[in-house]
Amino acid sequence: MSITIYHNPRCSKSRETLKLLQERGIEPEIREYLKDVPSSDELKSVLAALGISARELLRTKEAEYKEAGLDDQSLSDEAVIKAMTEYPKLIERPIVINGDQARIGRPPESVLEILA
Repeated sequence: MSITIYHNPRCSKSRETLKLLQERGIEPEIREYLKDVPSSDELKSVLAALGISARELLRTKEAEYKEAGLDDQSLSDEAVIKAMTEYPKLIERPIVINGDQARIGRPPESVLEILA
């Protein structure tokens, strides 16, 4: 089982989710996405695995959200994804990926759905 977590060590939910995985004997590949920013193609794959739109993966309370003009609801998914590659802080976290499935760890226990 190859599991990846898009992780921000400064985020409590991200730390809780990582701990939850480790308590179950899972040592995921840790992707610190703020340092190792995912490409547009990677984000498209993550969105497909999550089954959500790009806008649903945005952290709307970050200053960069307004700065990048992302409150414009007419922006395409392509434009939103581009903004996430420029401002990775806007990507909701943590994201756990297992094969072609993914879950956002909010709450952390939601990632358990894809581990069976």
